[in-house]
Parts: sequence; C-alpha cells; structure tokens
Amino acid sequence: MGQEIDNTRFTPRDAERFRELVTQETRLAREMARQGHFESGEPMAGFEIEAWLVTPDELPASLNERFLARFDDPMATPELASFNVELNTEVHPLRERVLSALHQEIRTTWERACDTAESLDAHFLMMGILPTLMPRDLCLDNMSAMKRYRALNRQVFQSREGRPVHLDINGREHLVHDHKDVMLEAATTSFQIHLQTPLEVAHRVYNAAIAVSAPMVALSANAPYLFGKDLWEETRIPVFEQAVEVGGFQDAARGPMRRVSFGSGYARESIMECFQENLDHFPPLLPMCGDTPPEAFSHLRLHNGTIWRWNRPLIGFGASGRPHIRIEHRVMPAGPTLTDSIANAAFFYGLVEDLVSSAGGAEALLDFATAKDNFYLAARHGLEAHLHWNSKDRISARELILKDLLPRARRGLQHLGVAQADAHHYLEVVAERVQARATASHWQRAWVKAHGRDMAGLTRAYRLHQMTDEPVHQWPLP
Repeated sequence: MGQEIDNTRFTPRDAERFRELVTQETRLAREMARQGHFESGEPMAGFEIEAWLVTPDELPASLNERFLARFDDPMATPELASFNVELNTEVHPLRERVLSALHQEIRTTWERACDTAESLDAHFLMMGILPTLMPRDLCLDNMSAMKRYRALNRQVFQSREGRPVHLDINGREHLVHDHKDVMLEAATTSFQIHLQTPLEVAHRVYNAAIAVSAPMVALSANAPYLFGKDLWEETRIPVFEQAVEVGGFQDAARGPMRRVSFGSGYARESIMECFQENLDHFPPLLPMCGDTPPEAFSHLRLHNGTIWRWNRPLIGFGASGRPHIRIEHRVMPAGPTLTDSIANAAFFYGLVEDLVSSAGGAEALLDFATAKDNFYLAARHGLEAHLHWNSKDRISARELILKDLLPRARRGLQHLGVAQADAHHYLEVVAERVQARATASHWQRAWVKAHGRDMAGLTRAYRLHQMTDEPVHQWPLP
C-alpha cells in the first residue's frame, strides 16, 4: 500500500486485466524462485514505526502534509490519516552491532521528527492507540491527500455493498461502534519489523514469525484504550481486523479468508504459497493496471499490499536489482520508547533464528491452530495469558518468555553473530519488563487508576516519559 496510484475508480475490465497481470507475475515469481534468481545472502534487519502528530492539548493534529514537506526525508511517508506518519530505517546485515546501529539511526531520525513537529506547534508520539482519539477524528476530512486511500475507501465499501464497519470489542469493558469509512484503520499504529531472508528458508522464517506472534504481543502491549473504553491489552488487534473487514471472493468477510487475519496456515514448502493464495482467494481491491515489466512484480506487490496478514511476506528489490523476500512482522504496537522497540526487535530476531535453526522448526513446537489461539489470548490478556507451547499444558506468557523464549533468543542472536554486548543489553530490557509485568498497557492502566480517565493527562505523562527513552519498566508508576 506504499504505492501511489493514478485512478480512484475502476471498471470490471480493470479488475479482469489486473487479475491477468497478477496471475502472470505470480507464475513468474514461482519460476524465478525455482531457478535461483532471488537474492540468497545473509539476513537483513530493518523496521518501520507509525507515529502520531498531536496538538499541544494531546489531540490528533492533521498536518502530516506540512510535516513531511518540512521534514523532507524519503524515509518518512504519510499514513492513512493526516495525523499519522511512518518512519523507516535502512536495512542492515543482521550481525555484529546491528541493534545499537539501528537504535542510533532511528534516534537521530526521531529527534529530528520531534523538532519538526515542534516547529509546527505539535508533538510527535509513538503509541498503539492515541487515548484522546474519538470517532469524530476518524473522518474523510482527516484522510491523507493520496489517491490510493480514497480508492481504498471506495473499493472497500463497494465490496461491503455500502454496509458500515461494525466494531464490537468485548474486553474489560464493551465497545460497540458503527463507522461509515475505512478511517477506523487509522486508530492503530504499529512497530513493524522486517526480516529479509534467503528464499530457501523464507517459509520457515514466516512460520516462526507466526509461532512467536503471541509472546511478541504479550510483551509489547500498548493499546488498552479506545474511545475512552478499557478493552484488550492490545486493542489494536481487533480494531484493525474489524476496520477493514472485507473477505475474499463472494465477499466471504466472516469466512476463513479475510483480508486482515492471522493467515490460513503455515507455509509448507515455499513462501510462494502465500502469493498463490492471494491470487486464488482474493479479488483485486485496487486494480490499477500499469505497463511495468513482469519482472518488477508491480501488480503482485500492489495486490499483496491489500491483504494484511499479521505476518506478511513481501517481495522487494535491493541495490543489485534482484528480487528478495522479507517477512514483515506486524503484530506489535508503536512505542513506548525507541529502547523498548529495539529490545522487542532483538527478541524477535533472536527467537526466530533459534526456531528456524532447530530441528523441525517452529512447526514442530506448535501447530498453526494453536499459534492462532495463542495470539488472540495474548492480545486480550497480555503477559497473564495462558498459552500452549510444546506441551499439552498451558503456561503463562510471562513464564514462557522468562524460562524458555529468552534463552532461545540469546542463542539465536549468538548464532547470527550479533555482538554479545548488544544482545545482552537489549534482551535484558525485555527480561526486566516481563519480570516486572511492566508493559506500556500496564503503565497506562495504572495511571488511569491513579488519576481517572483524563486521557489528555495520560497522553502528556506518557509522552514526557517517552522523550527520555528510558524503557517503560523504569517509568515510575503514578
């Protein structure tokens, strides 16, 4: 969905032609994969952070166009809402001092972004869901000025035959809300980890990312509130799934094939199975036909960008011009600090590497249905969720992380050749946070318990702590 498009209205012939082009490109991708034409070098690391622009009163500030013009950096792009911005890093070989290098790179970018926002009488903020956000903020007037977003809105509601989006989330409290456009999607912002991987193991990396999604959500939860309601530990998960509830062919929105989902299963033999599934089960949502060569995979990539698996394989191109595969891990919220984010990434990279290197891979530890059940339990209950992992007995996410997964992550980072000092520093951040049960969701709820539902006050206190870059488990409780 990073691609801009030329049109906002499409005909049945556009959809038919687009599907023909995706079919051609999917076939070519499989053939190029068989012939070894994809890059097969060492793993590469990078990520993107979706952030909020907020007013001095901690309300959404719809000025990303002005912000981006003043910021003037190709690593920053608009998001769906005009009060959201995405920041990206360069990709780095996943070895040596990669973690501290990524931290320094994003810190430099972040500090400049904060300065740019201040110059516009605004603030920059990482938070899974902005506590001050209200339904009136999620309107088409606050949609970023890009054709792809207008087209997305039109196509989604055409697929839904005009039915409004129905949000129904049962958590500590119950939220029911109907919305007449796709802007509900803009209620959530994430920290998305990218792992570029050799094609021959990409399906095992994808499966490992699926398997670890539950503990990743549990340890990173940062979105307990939406529209003033106290819901899940990580409320982003049900919000995003319900905000773009469009299914596959015949609009099977509530069937097994949904555009925002945990996926349909592990990959068996090749990551190309995911792209084939895209073709077989999902009609084009943005059928923008171009004249690019099939080797650019432009239509395949645009189609893939309208299917939001929580773990999504991507085809990209590096400096060599050869295609590569990377896995986009989308389950974690933005924030609470850059230190926490790099620590989460360290845990993910190490844990995935250990599982991929183990006999049988992640698939030998738990089946897909169990991984999926774990994921939604973790989103609801965070570190207190009781998960299945390599046994019939349930174990709390907290105990699982401390006793089993952190040692695996350490071993995985060592196997990758990540500097021991880096690995120890960032994994200790995770360990101390989990040991103390001190996620950002926990901190937000503690603040509200002490001060009441002053959501502007909560946001301001959170933002001031975020500016220190001290990890959230070191933030004083209210």
